[in-house]
Amino acid sequence: MSGDWISVRLADKRLVAEDVAALLLEPADGTALPPFAAGAHVDVELPGGLVRQYSLCNAPGDPGRYELGVLLDRQGRGGSLAVHEQLAVGQTIRIGRPRNLFPLVPAEHSVLLAGGIGITPILAMAEQLAADGAGFELHYFVRSPERAAFVDRLAAPRFGDRCRLHVGDRIPPSFDAPALFDAPRAGHHLYVCGPNAFMDAVLDGARAGGWPDDRLHSERFAAAALPAGDDRPFEIEVEGSGAIVAVAPGQSAAEALAAAGIRIPLSCEQGICGTCLTTVVGGVPDHRDSYLSDAERAANDCFTPCCSRAATPRLVIQL
Repeated sequence: MSGDWISVRLADKRLVAEDVAALLLEPADGTALPPFAAGAHVDVELPGGLVRQYSLCNAPGDPGRYELGVLLDRQGRGGSLAVHEQLAVGQTIRIGRPRNLFPLVPAEHSVLLAGGIGITPILAMAEQLAADGAGFELHYFVRSPERAAFVDRLAAPRFGDRCRLHVGDRIPPSFDAPALFDAPRAGHHLYVCGPNAFMDAVLDGARAGGWPDDRLHSERFAAAALPAGDDRPFEIEVEGSGAIVAVAPGQSAAEALAAAGIRIPLSCEQGICGTCLTTVVGGVPDHRDSYLSDAERAANDCFTPCCSRAATPRLVIQL
C-alpha cells in the first residue's frame, strides 16, 4: 500500500452507466494533486479499513482533480459496495499517490481496447493521445448499451471518429478482429483492459495474428485464473531475524507472517498490484500472481506473499 496518503474530498458522485459510479476527487486542502500519466491508478482507503485500487480516468495534466470509475461487483470483496453505498459527496477520504503499471509507450499508432469497466485507464490514454495529436483508435466493448460508461466523453469532438462502441457478448461481429489482429504493422502498439475472459480473447487473437509480445500491453483488475496448485505447507524464514514461520494449506504467506507479528504491506491481496512484493534470497517460489513478468518469475528472487506459495519446503525472504 502506498505510504504517502493524500486527503481528498469527494466533490461529485454520479452514475455514468448501469452499476458504474464516477467519483470526482479534489484536494482537501486546496493544494495541487500529484501529476499522473495515462494508465495510472491510486489506492483508495474505504470504510471498514478496506484498500482498493482504481484507475484514474480523467485527462492527465489537471492538478486540481482526479476522476475514478467504479463498477459495482455484488459478488466481490466489498470494496465496490463500499464505494457505491457508503461514500457520499462532501466526505473526506484518503488515497495513495498515483502509480502506473500500465503506461503508454511512444508509438506510431496505438490500438486501445476496453471491455466494460476497463474503459477507465483506456479513457485516460485516449485523452493523452488526443492532446498529443498522436494516432490512435479506441474500441469499447459492452454487453448492453446501458453498461457503456463515459459515452458523453467518448463522443467529444476532440476524439473525432476514433472511438467505436461494440455491443454484444465478449467480441461481437461489429468488431473486425481479423483486420486488426492478422495484420500487425510496425510501430503499432495494442493496449487492452477489462474482464479476464475478454482480455484473454484479445491477447490470444493478437498473438495468433502475429503481434509480438513487446507490442501488447495489458492490465488486469482481477487475478487471472491459474491451474490448481499444490497447497502443501511450507516455511518462511526471515533472513537475519531467526524467525521461521509455518504456512498452512489454505493460508497465505502474508496471513501466516501477520499472525507471527510480521506485517507486509497489502493492497489488492490478489497478486495484481505488486504492493506486497518481497525479496526472496533462498528457495523457489510457486508464483501465482498476475503482476510479475515471465522473466521476473524465472529469476525467482521475489514473490507476492498475498497469493503465491513455495515450490520448495522453505523460502528465505528479506525484509
